[in-house]
Amino acid sequence: MPPYTKRVLGLPEYPLGKIPARKRELIAQGMDVIDLGAGDADLAPPEVAVQRIQREVERPEISRYGFALGLMEYREAIVRFMQRRFGQKFDPMTEVVPLIGSKEGIAHLALAYLERGDVSIMPEPGYLAYLGGTLLAEGEAYRYALRPDNDFLVDLDEVPADVLERAKILYLNYPGNPTGAIAPPTYLQAIVDRCKELDILLVYDNAYSELAFDGYVPPSIFEIQGAREVAIEFHSMSKTYNMTGWRCGWACGNPEIVWPLAKVKSFIDTGVFLGIQAAAASALDNWEDWAPRNAAVFQERRDAAVESFAAAGFPCVTPKASIYLWLPLPSSIPSAEFATKLMEEEGVVVLPGSAFGPGGEGFFRVSFITSPARIREAAARAGRVLASYGAVAA
Repeated sequence: MPPYTKRVLGLPEYPLGKIPARKRELIAQGMDVIDLGAGDADLAPPEVAVQRIQREVERPEISRYGFALGLMEYREAIVRFMQRRFGQKFDPMTEVVPLIGSKEGIAHLALAYLERGDVSIMPEPGYLAYLGGTLLAEGEAYRYALRPDNDFLVDLDEVPADVLERAKILYLNYPGNPTGAIAPPTYLQAIVDRCKELDILLVYDNAYSELAFDGYVPPSIFEIQGAREVAIEFHSMSKTYNMTGWRCGWACGNPEIVWPLAKVKSFIDTGVFLGIQAAAASALDNWEDWAPRNAAVFQERRDAAVESFAAAGFPCVTPKASIYLWLPLPSSIPSAEFATKLMEEEGVVVLPGSAFGPGGEGFFRVSFITSPARIREAAARAGRVLASYGAVAA
């Protein structure tokens, strides 16, 4: 057989790649497994979406190709949502790209903007779709280390000048995965201004915009002056609407920025199933009723996670958004070793910080995706594993 390409061999192991199989084995062995690994809540999608897709699958025409156009109703629902939620107007035909989940679009975007020798700047720890898209496009990844002392914000002034000269893309994700960090408007304005100055495309991953707490309201990047000239924003139905497996999202921005992504996709896929697009349109139009109630459920889980993991010996910063805790470990405990021990001995699945790149070492990620009672039980088990090291988290 022919050799594997350097592109494939250069990809790291995906953090969730092997966990489902091992989780299944542990359950078969009789272990009570609590999965706090994937950002995949045990909650139902909106009833309006479920009812809509049930109706749509009975229509033969809905099973035809959607192509790049997709369902016009979905495009129009996206535009309505962006207007109501962020006060931003978009043309449904030229400024919106329907996606098979935001992950797909983020990864494929690099094929439209990077060539060999070009650089993308990405947060580390961060979503591995940024890295995967860059490597598959034969670009170079500059990994910016996010740290508590810089509030997990990317500072372009700390990036070497030769990197900035070759940079074509900057990936930002606020509210952030895995850190739960948020970005102040003043910071976002400074980033937009710098991207314009440096001619860098700002890729703004806004998948957690509707999962915020304590009165915090995450912005769209397009609420920042000048962002239309330099940015593309990605949204997902996955987290807000508990529709992770439905694979549906979108990108938006000015026509000159989004059309290359649409062109790349025209050679790769023929669109999301039209029935899912119809259901997504119904969910988006029900946003005002659905999103606050769903966020309230996650806030209850967040509170349980912060309280119980702190009591178990892990210092917690209470996140204002996202569905994650980013918890520190003692420097003597490798994060992968801790996560493996926790899963094998106590049946609790978390993600080690090292799974998000070397910059994530020293932490682990908890997804507060199950009931408060199960979260508290998982925290108690994690505390036992921590105690087995004879260490106290610092």
